[in-house]
Amino acid sequence: MTTILAIDTATEACSLALYQDGHYSECFEIIPRRHNQRLFGMLGELLPDGNLRAYGVDAVAYGSGPGSFTGLRIAASAVQGLAFAHGLPAIPISTLACLAQTALRQGIVGRNDSVLSMLDARINEVYSALFEFDNELAVQRQGPIVCPPEKLRFNHRAGELWGVGSGFRYEQALPEAIRNTLNGTAQAVLPHARDLIPLALEKYRIGDVQRAEQVAPVYVRDEISWKKLAQQEGGG
Repeated sequence: MTTILAIDTATEACSLALYQDGHYSECFEIIPRRHNQRLFGMLGELLPDGNLRAYGVDAVAYGSGPGSFTGLRIAASAVQGLAFAHGLPAIPISTLACLAQTALRQGIVGRNDSVLSMLDARINEVYSALFEFDNELAVQRQGPIVCPPEKLRFNHRAGELWGVGSGFRYEQALPEAIRNTLNGTAQAVLPHARDLIPLALEKYRIGDVQRAEQVAPVYVRDEISWKKLAQQEGGG
């Protein structure tokens, strides 16, 4: 059975999780700007001697972004070091996908719902993507994009649409067409590392992994990796 260690520090929450023999163990704390102080302490709580190979860890999953610039770098640096030290592959997972997966596990949304995951990107912008679930795994249907909330556009035609994440602090600034489509929102939802694991297991199964030297955050404003709203609308 595949064993996965997962790390997420993309938001004010810092969390690690271990999936082993079909069971989850997790450390989760909301500690803004203190991730680097607690991350390896949490790792010691999950894996007391720090020897990932001894615990049968097959891969290390991480929340790759978008999210806090500093938080993403902390996770990527930690994962890269662990992957090099133990000769393990890494598995990047979208923070927005993890957010949808957390909402599903917590019962905020259902398996037949659509989810608009949205994080506060500061400077009056949001990161967002639209997800549906296939076999209870979040599948990205549109996005990801970064834009001011009032310029957000998504084509949603069927099913129930729910909004999750800190970006919904701007709910009243969203276009009326989106606000009228939402069945509800859950602004307080934060991504948990344990919810990276179902998505990571599927990636591991099909061999979609990274070598240690490939580990890197995905910054939403990196024009190579992400598209601005105007580029998406223009098909660029």
